[in-house]
Amino acid sequence: MVRQPSVAAQNREPLSRDRIIEAALHIVDGQGLGRLTMRRLGDALEVEAMAIYHHLPRGKEELLDGLVAHVAVHPAPTRAAGDWQAVLRRWAGDYRARLLTHAGVLPLVVTRRNPAALGGTAASLREVLRQAGLTEQAAADGAHALLGYVIGHAALEVRGSAAAEEAVDWDTRFTAGVDLVINGLSRR
Repeated sequence: MVRQPSVAAQNREPLSRDRIIEAALHIVDGQGLGRLTMRRLGDALEVEAMAIYHHLPRGKEELLDGLVAHVAVHPAPTRAAGDWQAVLRRWAGDYRARLLTHAGVLPLVVTRRNPAALGGTAASLREVLRQAGLTEQAAADGAHALLGYVIGHAALEVRGSAAAEEAVDWDTRFTAGVDLVINGLSRR
C-alpha cells in the first residue's frame, strides 16, 4: 500500500533554507537556544531531520550562522534629506527592539564569528556617517561604537540588572547611551 501525503503536507511550503531558519528562530524564541536540535527542528518542519542537511550541508553550525545573520543584519536607512542623528537614533531603537525580540539568538550574535552578519549593518552605518561629513576613519569608528553599544546594551538588558542595582529603566538608559555616542560623533 502506497502512503499518500496528507492534505497539510501537500499544501506545505517546500523546504528551503529560509523556511528552516524561520522555524529554528521560532523554536529559539519560544523555547530557548538550548532546546534547538536538528530533530526538534525536523519535527517542527514535519520532515526528517536529515532533510535539513540538504539545505544546510554544514548542519547545526550553518544553522547557527544563519540565525545570527537573520537577526543581526539590520541596515541603517540611507539618509535622505534629514537629520543624520535622528536617522541613527531611530536605527538604534529599531535594532535594539529586533535583538530583544530574538533574545535567544543574542548570545550567538555576541559570541559567534560571523563577519558577514554584522558587516552589512556596519557598512550602512558608515555610509550614513560619511554622508554626515565624517572622514572614512571617523565613520568606521563611529559605526563600530554605535553597533557595539546597541548589541552590548541589549545583552546587558537581557541578562538583567546587576545585583547591586535597584530597578533599571532600560529605555531611559539606552536612550542616554545612544545620545552620548551620537553626540560624540557630531563633534568629530
